Amino acid sequence: MEEDSSRFDRDRVIVPDEALPNVEAPSAAFLVQLFVVPGIIVSIIVFVWLAFHWLAHLGNDPQGYVRTLRRDNEGRWQAALNLANDLRGPGGGALKSDESLAVELGKILDSEAASGRTAEQSLVLRQYLCRALGEFSTPAALNPLIARIDSNDDPMVRTAAVEAIAVLWSNLLLGEKQPSDASTVNRVVFKASQSVDAKLRSASAFALGIIGGDGTKERLQNLAHDEIPDVRFNAATSLARLGSKEAVETLREMLSLPDEPVLDDLGQAKRYRRAMIVLNALRAMALLVDSIDEVPEGVLEQVKKLESDPVADVRSSAIALSKKLSRHQSAEKVLLNSRGLEILKE
Repeated sequence: MEEDSSRFDRDRVIVPDEALPNVEAPSAAFLVQLFVVPGIIVSIIVFVWLAFHWLAHLGNDPQGYVRTLRRDNEGRWQAALNLANDLRGPGGGALKSDESLAVELGKILDSEAASGRTAEQSLVLRQYLCRALGEFSTPAALNPLIARIDSNDDPMVRTAAVEAIAVLWSNLLLGEKQPSDASTVNRVVFKASQSVDAKLRSASAFALGIIGGDGTKERLQNLAHDEIPDVRFNAATSLARLGSKEAVETLREMLSLPDEPVLDDLGQAKRYRRAMIVLNALRAMALLVDSIDEVPEGVLEQVKKLESDPVADVRSSAIALSKKLSRHQSAEKVLLNSRGLEILKE
C-alpha cells in the first residue's frame, strides 16, 4: 500500500499554478522604484539639455544675455562664459561692435562688484564678465575694466580685467579706434604692475607692452628682473615688442629652458608650458631683430640648438628663425665689407 502511494506521488502531474508563488498586488514602494524614479532621472536629463541648448542659442539675441545676467541666480557665470566664447567665435563680429551691449555688460559688472559679494560664484562671474568685455572692439567697454583694475577687488578679478584690457586695446588698435584716455589706462595698469600679487604683475607686464605710454620701458626693464619667472618672461616679451635691447638677457633665459621628461600628466603639463615659453621667446626675438636691425651676440647659436628639440613646434619655429637670423647676419657682413671698401677708397 505504501509502495502504491509513493508511486502515485512520483507520477502525479503538477499543475503550473501550483508551482508559482502567490501573486500579490505591487506595493507603492515598488511602483515608485519602477516608474517614478526613472521618470525623475529622465526629466533632469531633459531639463539640463534644454538649459544648455537655451544658453547656446542666446548668441542670436544679445539682449538675452543681458536679461540672463541680470537675474540673481548661480548660473549667471555660465551665460557670461558663453558670451565670451560667442564674441571670440566666427559670428562674433557684430557682437564685438555692439556698443549698447558693452555698456549693459559694464553696468552688470559694476553692480556685481558693488554688491560686496565674495562667494566663488560672484568672483567667477566678474572674471568672465571682464573677459567678455575684453573681446569687444568699442571704447565703451573700457571704463568698467579700468574701474576693476583700479579697485580693491579680488586679485583674480583685477588680473582678468588687465588681461581683458590688453585684448580690448589690441582690438581698438586694429580698428583704428585709439581712445582718448590712453594715459588713464597706462596709469592703472602701471599701478597694477606694482602689486604684490605675482599673477597680476605678470598680466600687467604683458599689457604694458601693448598699451605703451610714459614710463613703460623703464617699468618693464624692472619687471624683467622680477623674482617670478612668468613676470620676467612677459616683461621681456613686451620689451621685445617695443624694440628694447633690454629684452635680450631674459629672452635668452627663456630659450635655454630644458625640456621636461614626460612620465605622467604633470610632466606633460610641464613640457607644454616650457614649449609655450620657448615659442614665445622665439617669436619675441624675431620681432626684436626686425626692430633693432641686428642679431644679438650668441643668439643664433642658441636658436640652432633648438632645431633638434623634442617638441615639433619648437623645432620648426627654431629652424625658421635660424634661417632668418642667418640671412640677417649675412646681410650685415656684406654691408660691413662694403663700408670697409669705401673707407679704403677714401
